[in-house]
Amino acid sequence: MNEDLSPVQELLFPSNTNVVITSAETDAEAIRVEARCTASNARCPACGDWSAQIHGSYLRFPADLACAGRPCVLVLRVRRFVCATPECPRRTFVEQVPGLTRRHGRTTERLRSTMSKLGLALAGRAGARLAAHLGIMTSRNTLLRRVMDLPDPEATQPRAVGVDDFALRRGHVYGTVVIDAETHQVLDLLPERDAATLAPWLAAHPGIEVICRDRAGAYAEAADTATPQALQVADRFHLWQNLASAVEKTVSAHRSCLRDVPLPSPEPEPDWETPTGTAPGQGDETDAPTGKFAERARVHHALVHELLAQGVSLRGIAHHLGWGRHTVQRYARAARWQDMVKGRKRQLPSKLDPFKSYLAERWAEADRKVTALDLYREIAARGFRGHYSIVCDWIRRDLPRRQGFTPAPPPLSVRQVTGWLTRHPATLTEEEKLHRKAVLDRCPELASAAEMTSSFAEMLTTLDGLCLPAWITEAVTSGLPGISTFAAGLEGDFDAVTAGLTTDWNSGPVEGAVNRIKMLKRQMFGRAGFPLLRKRVLLA
Repeated sequence: MNEDLSPVQELLFPSNTNVVITSAETDAEAIRVEARCTASNARCPACGDWSAQIHGSYLRFPADLACAGRPCVLVLRVRRFVCATPECPRRTFVEQVPGLTRRHGRTTERLRSTMSKLGLALAGRAGARLAAHLGIMTSRNTLLRRVMDLPDPEATQPRAVGVDDFALRRGHVYGTVVIDAETHQVLDLLPERDAATLAPWLAAHPGIEVICRDRAGAYAEAADTATPQALQVADRFHLWQNLASAVEKTVSAHRSCLRDVPLPSPEPEPDWETPTGTAPGQGDETDAPTGKFAERARVHHALVHELLAQGVSLRGIAHHLGWGRHTVQRYARAARWQDMVKGRKRQLPSKLDPFKSYLAERWAEADRKVTALDLYREIAARGFRGHYSIVCDWIRRDLPRRQGFTPAPPPLSVRQVTGWLTRHPATLTEEEKLHRKAVLDRCPELASAAEMTSSFAEMLTTLDGLCLPAWITEAVTSGLPGISTFAAGLEGDFDAVTAGLTTDWNSGPVEGAVNRIKMLKRQMFGRAGFPLLRKRVLLA
């Protein structure tokens, strides 16, 4: 029996709690603390009247947090009071200790709070494993129940909100996330992504002045119905994404222009002059790696070391080239460009390996011109089960050039040309710039599409939405498939698009919230129901 129990009293119970420790004992297995309530009266939970008439007492054993790695056994003596109000349906009631116990509860409030936080942070199984290390004996289902018992955060009246959809089951079930566009705090999760679900939520918050959204018709309809006074802002990222899809349709419609495009080759870069006649730091390149990546590594390595010689910092080089700092750091630390290629590509077995010797013999025949298609048909009859492109790629890459034979370059793809038209010119390599110019010179329609894409990108970056009507008129009259349809669609959402091109509001924070929702879903292996997912998103 301890003589002075005040340190234990201050450790286990707040100063304003009407609980006094009567004894505290420690053994090899657990810590046993006996306490009793000292309040002279208690409030009836049914009628709210106070009573001082004691009916009896008994012991409660609420589970508590472990102390110093040992289980803590709390033995609390509570009293039963008699309610003196004749109209009260209760004849007796048991006193509760605020902040420590609750009616019908078998755990203390601090243990309950700890379990709730574990459930919010780690969900069920992972939370139960961590709880066992903390000395809390519980199950995953109990942790999830503690999470579901938590109240929702207090409702606020936001001035600006962001709305976007997220996948509960991708391709099958989608929900809606609503955030505060100023504080980036998630306000609510809705189980559907239609106007009938979003409109009541917007109507319950009449103070909304700005709604950031994508170009989905359901969200526009809900905003028009519930908050007609709010300014709707179409997100710039989705506008550019829609334009990129439109440009791809335009390029696909003019794919015939991509055939037999004369693609100029960039002039070879001059070699570095050194006393030994080799590039600095390169050494003997007789066994240097070959291929597109090797050539790119050689050029990038020389560029980085040239800027370093001029005194530019690694961070400055990364900003100048638009690369990541760690990428620049790897090139700077490599003494030779071959070190950037070494071990990058591992030779894997190919379906073509058993037929390579036969293909090489047939290709070397001089008396007859054998095409790649002829060779593919021959080895297909001998059991080859691969694609025709495998044969073409291997012949172009590994077989020697036959006299008088110049293999045609691979044709340009729609995706490749679309990237040249929609990417910033500063991010294109010299070779891509030359190829882009050749394509635009050959096809006036694609040149017009490139010009309109650049002008729209300028509106996006400079927030010059006043030029939008002229751009829409030019795009519609151009007759380009894809871009004309995109421009006509902008007219149906003109006010929101103009606001997106003239104001600083955007849906970037909403996309961040969607990414966080994906993380929480994966943490629960995608098996969490909507109510549990909503609790974790709002409270975690």
